[in-house]
Amino acid sequence: MDLNRPLTYIKKMTAKHADIFHKNLNLSSLNDLLYFFPFRYIDRSRFYKIDEITNSGADVQIIGNITSLMEVNQKRGSRLVGKFQDETGSIELIWFKGQQWIRKLIQPNKPYVVCGKLNFFNKRFSIVHPEMYLLDDYRKTIQSKLYPVYPSSEQMASKGISRRIFREYVQSLIQQIAPDVKENLPEYFVDVYNLLDKRTSILNVHFPQSLKLLEKAQYRLKFEELFFIQLQLLKKKRLRKQKIKGYVFESVGRNFHHFYQHELPFDLTHAQKRVMREIRKDLRSNAHMNRLLQGDVGSGKTIVALLIMLLAIDNGFQATIMAPTEILAVQHYNAINELLTHMEVSVALLTGSTKSKKRKEIHKRLIDGELNILIGTHALLEDKVQYNNLGIAIIDEQHRFGVAQRSKMWHKNRLPPHILVMTATPIPRTLAMSVYGDLDISVIDELPPGRKEVKTVHRYDNNRLSVFHFMKQEITKGRQIYVVYPLIQESEVMDYKDLMDGYESISRAFPNPNYQISIVHGKMKAEDKEFEMQRFIKGQTQIMVATTVIEVGVNVPNASVMVIESAERFGLSQLHQLRGRVGRGADQSYCILLSSFKLSSEAKTRLKTMVETSDGFKIAEVDLKLRGPGNMMGTQQSGILRLKIADVVKDTSILYKARQAAIKLLEEDPNLSKPENVAIKNTYTELSRKTGVWSNIS
Repeated sequence: MDLNRPLTYIKKMTAKHADIFHKNLNLSSLNDLLYFFPFRYIDRSRFYKIDEITNSGADVQIIGNITSLMEVNQKRGSRLVGKFQDETGSIELIWFKGQQWIRKLIQPNKPYVVCGKLNFFNKRFSIVHPEMYLLDDYRKTIQSKLYPVYPSSEQMASKGISRRIFREYVQSLIQQIAPDVKENLPEYFVDVYNLLDKRTSILNVHFPQSLKLLEKAQYRLKFEELFFIQLQLLKKKRLRKQKIKGYVFESVGRNFHHFYQHELPFDLTHAQKRVMREIRKDLRSNAHMNRLLQGDVGSGKTIVALLIMLLAIDNGFQATIMAPTEILAVQHYNAINELLTHMEVSVALLTGSTKSKKRKEIHKRLIDGELNILIGTHALLEDKVQYNNLGIAIIDEQHRFGVAQRSKMWHKNRLPPHILVMTATPIPRTLAMSVYGDLDISVIDELPPGRKEVKTVHRYDNNRLSVFHFMKQEITKGRQIYVVYPLIQESEVMDYKDLMDGYESISRAFPNPNYQISIVHGKMKAEDKEFEMQRFIKGQTQIMVATTVIEVGVNVPNASVMVIESAERFGLSQLHQLRGRVGRGADQSYCILLSSFKLSSEAKTRLKTMVETSDGFKIAEVDLKLRGPGNMMGTQQSGILRLKIADVVKDTSILYKARQAAIKLLEEDPNLSKPENVAIKNTYTELSRKTGVWSNIS
């Protein structure tokens, strides 16, 4: 049977129910339902006698007869109570809904199998809304020791798709298509990696015959899912390197040498030098570079980016940096302009705020080849922005851009420019392998010499006065301070202080003329925001009260304290980014996490992690465990982590094995042309056709 057929091909599946599956769970085809797996199982390995029942809350199944039914009035409406009896005793079955339908359905004094959760009330056991089967019908079902429970919703149950109906549809589907479940891995592959066969795996993941078979079935299906993801990513990486040609940066010229020898503000770290070698190797080859550069806050990614851009200029090309916010774009522009003060390299800034006259001038200089480096925001993606000879595009905090946006940059030239995507959000290795497995990855895992680790402490709201006292001590030393709030205006839902309340309380604690305070938030006009930023950067104000608009892009070495209000409301990644705003000078810096006493267990874990470590990769691992891969870095948009059964956090060891299996296979059969690999090739082709991943863009 063709598994792409609609759900109505399942016996007894109505068009109405098929529509409910589609609207609630996005399941439309037989294949969708077949690969929609249970999220837990209830032990149904034994039948209980009624006199063996002891534990309230336990799930049980019993064989017996319904000997009587009666309606019992209660404050609101009534309930239907059935007496269910076996040879050892009796128990009550209770229904609060659908009583007329239940009365018509039940056949008194016929043997039934009853399943459900035990309640204990008025010294009697009962089962509310039990699942019931006539014993003869039960024997016709797929017998499973572990009862599957599928992700569902109350809306589905209210529209007639109970857990039992859901399971019966899956059961019917499996009975219909069992002969058509084809093995998609070769026999030798199944043997080498000790995998269960496909058909047995599908049957036992839905209706396990034993716990051991369930574990084997889950392992097989997880391995298969991760293997084909890795195969797609690795094959695309190979194809890109073979087919997509890139510009060759042959020479290391005048600009690079002059900057490296005379303008570099500090010696490069070993990690920066290693990354430079990795990137230069790409640029010397004839292949198109598509590389991810990871580096913690303050690790020196901008210097690496500038050196690579100078390399492009020395080889007759232009370069560009695209940032997600105007603040970060301005930050890059100012930093790079300052570094190139004594060099004849032309740099321009293009953002949404750039005036029309200036914009036209930039467009002309760019197309004429007079402009060497263009830095900007999404404005760089406009059709009017055309380059003379773009050699490399650097995308900062790239997870904030959609794939379609990045593709516009890729198509700005005759040949695609080399792509370097940078992030200060460390990506756990498992996630990097799964989401960015088709990119080459470089890591700057070392901070510049002289940087001191930021001391981080957690304080509760009632410690605010002592925090203010500490802030005054730091200001007396000539230091500056950030105070960050999660909100811009009052919220009826959230009960913590917002930015404006905070600004007023800080203004009272730090009055004029002794103290000057800046305020910055996302709702301000760009010129007002820039004015306040500049006041703080120039040291005219000692305190900057802000929202997370300063998460990236503000570099003030004199700022030594970061106070984060309502820290429990921030994610780990945001907290880590905010902490990175301080510790940029030679002085000891501090991060103070202020929170209420009411903390969820997750919030406690986040704050504890921040206090215990400043290692971005350790923080990212904790974040991944707390939030899951789907919510980190916008990966839900990538389409690649909508996993059916595997979990990149819990199934790390399977992921490594699957990746190694894919690497080995492609080394031995790069085109999947060997006869024994035809099943793998067919599945790979089908998956590539369906996913349509923008692999060349990353």
